[in-house]
Amino acid sequence: MTDLTNSPNHFLASLSAQDSDLLRPHLRRDELILRSVLYVGEQQITRVYFPTAGIISLVVVLSDGRMIEAGMFGRNGVLGGGAALDGRVAINQAIVQAAGSSLTIDAELLNRFAGESDTLRTSLVRHELMSSAHTQQIAACNAAHDLEERMCRWLLQTRDLLMSDTLPLTQEFLAVMLGVQRSSVTIIARKLQESGLLKYHRGHIQLLDVENLQDASCECYGAINGHFERLVGWRPDMPSTQ
Repeated sequence: MTDLTNSPNHFLASLSAQDSDLLRPHLRRDELILRSVLYVGEQQITRVYFPTAGIISLVVVLSDGRMIEAGMFGRNGVLGGGAALDGRVAINQAIVQAAGSSLTIDAELLNRFAGESDTLRTSLVRHELMSSAHTQQIAACNAAHDLEERMCRWLLQTRDLLMSDTLPLTQEFLAVMLGVQRSSVTIIARKLQESGLLKYHRGHIQLLDVENLQDASCECYGAINGHFERLVGWRPDMPSTQ
């Protein structure tokens, strides 16, 4: 394993040299397979994920089987870090939204290391605070903003994590994440395409005008990025070191 300061994952890259030395020998590289489920609700978290590429979504599963996204994470954070603080079970389901890769570590081992290192524990706490702020902002967004604004925010977040204007997404999956009917997403996508903001073709969405897409998005896009920068020091324009 190379020096973690060069990791594409922001959490790992920001660790102190001592914490990096603690974790590095125990990290395992795993592929993030599209649509694979990493956690389900009420399941004990046994592995902690540090995504280096791709996106993992936290989703709430309703009693009728419907899902709605409560947060998305990738190179900017850590998934399951709370298990290293209190050994908790997963609250919601974690599903791979965009295929990629991750470094992972055994949750019990990370818990032990967090008990030995105040700086590592502080880093985990900050990322858990950020995760909480993120999911709360998404909850407010889902309640207060119309579908077009939410969809624009979602596309921009996905772009930031993948660092690409071409997003490997189907309208069907986008509808699931937003908790709406596919027909509703189709109507909004057509409107945005006619306005020259994006182009949809065979399971890929190409963003053509990011600046105006930001104008069409709700305030939550900027608020979420503000939470990330204030709490953990990550910005969307930070490069991913391969």
